[in-house]
Amino acid sequence: MSRPYRSVLYIPAANARALDKAQGLAADAIIFDLEDAVAPSEKQAARDQLGAALQNDYGGRARIVRINGLDTPWGADDARAFATGADAVLIPKVNSPADLDQVAALVPDAPLWAMMETAAGMLNAAAIAAHPRLEGMVMGTNDLAKEINARFRADRLPMQAGLGLCLLAAKANGKVIVDGVFNAFKDDDGLRAECDQGRDMGFDGKTLIHPAQLAIANAAFAPTEAEIDLARRQIDAFEAATAEGKGVAVVDGKIVENLHVETARKMLDQARAIAELTGA
Repeated sequence: MSRPYRSVLYIPAANARALDKAQGLAADAIIFDLEDAVAPSEKQAARDQLGAALQNDYGGRARIVRINGLDTPWGADDARAFATGADAVLIPKVNSPADLDQVAALVPDAPLWAMMETAAGMLNAAAIAAHPRLEGMVMGTNDLAKEINARFRADRLPMQAGLGLCLLAAKANGKVIVDGVFNAFKDDDGLRAECDQGRDMGFDGKTLIHPAQLAIANAAFAPTEAEIDLARRQIDAFEAATAEGKGVAVVDGKIVENLHVETARKMLDQARAIAELTGA
């Protein structure tokens, strides 16, 4: 049963109050950010503060540390500092597997995650996703939009090529992949629409910038009661058909084959993992 990643919340590592509050938030995972959210003058202090904070209990939430790039004065020390003590190290602006190799040499054991936020990263997504140390990919849609000079559109049409390439790469290699952030954190309808789009595409969850976004993301990327009910009925019907020597079943007027049953079982596994994480 795999860990859920419906909601992945960014927390600035320089914000002591936010680090403390995050222990009780309904996020499936937390990205403790040492990069964009921390001013250069605060980098060292934020690293030290985060190291102490990670000694606290964050429950079943995945604890992911986004380090600074190795091309900065702080990146290598960030990597070494969180080679242990976190559930994963997130590398910004991954352009190729070589970027993962450099961090892997500094972090011998911790799982690696990749920020996918450059045009080069999109074009090399398959090779990046195949890296043996990689466990997850995070879409960095703000940086990608800046690099390709895209205009904002609610349907994210300019992003579809990049989103699709990364999604296919992650799924082909069995890696977790979470969608980019939605910047208007007071626009619930906009967030819900973008979460639904990401879920329809196949993303495992969404990165978030504010705790107010958690409930919508958690609902959007979790199976509904109707979906769970259908999954159970599909499994039962297919097993009954198989017992009768048939290769297919019919549920609600639709054919159910083995591939549908596999999807149904994965959905029920996801529902159980969510229930275990949330105590439901």
